[in-house]
Amino acid sequence: MEIRYKEMYTHVLPAIESKKSEFEVYNYQTVTEEDIWNYCVTKKWRKEDIAMLPLHKVINDVLSISSAEFMTFEQIEKYKSSNWFKDINKEELQLLLNPKNTPE
Repeated sequence: MEIRYKEMYTHVLPAIESKKSEFEVYNYQTVTEEDIWNYCVTKKWRKEDIAMLPLHKVINDVLSISSAEFMTFEQIEKYKSSNWFKDINKEELQLLLNPKNTPE
């Protein structure tokens, strides 16, 4: 199955590159081919067996991605993976979570 997955990516790469170019027109310069493929795998095909998808459906799915839906997905993924409190020490975190127990 892994071979089919990589083979599918190779066959679809021209469509992914085309979509990346379209995003660049909308001034989304940081989007990569891997980001677009990850979006499709994670969002579009999350309930499907990628190895069983017909090539024309995969290409159509890639080309039909709107910039708005892609960027919404990216923002949500960033929020999910962000550690907002990584720069806060334990005492500061405790103060944020329980402000009534502050020393005066």
